Formats: sequence, C-alpha cells, structure tokens
Amino acid sequence: MSKKLDFLSSLKDLNEVDLKARIQEDELRLKKLEFAHAISPLENPMSIRALRKDVARLKTALAKTAVKH
Repeated sequence: MSKKLDFLSSLKDLNEVDLKARIQEDELRLKKLEFAHAISPLENPMSIRALRKDVARLKTALAKTAVKH
C-alpha cells in the first residue's frame, strides 16, 4: 500500500502539462508491455495491471487539476 501512497504523493508536485506528458509516457509503456506479453509471456504479468492502474490514477489527478483551474 505504501507504493500507492508514494505514487500519489509524487503526483502532487506535477502540473497539468507534466501530468499529460507522464500519461502519454505510461500509455506507450503499457502498449509495449501488452505487445511483448502477446508475443511471449512476461515474467511478471501483474506489472501490466499495475501500470494500467497508475495510468488511471494519473488521469484522475489530471481531472482534479483541471477542476481546480
């Protein structure tokens, strides 16, 4: 659980532009992971789920910053 809290606390320092860049980065990583997993199974397929959840958290943080402004 502390990994999630660390992730969320690191998002507080990011502005809207940084969040959008991070979302694009992570979505690209997610696509690459999913493609690699389709070709040959990953050693840790749970990393796909974790990355997908991180992207969702980033999008939620972006939505919250958009509401504030």
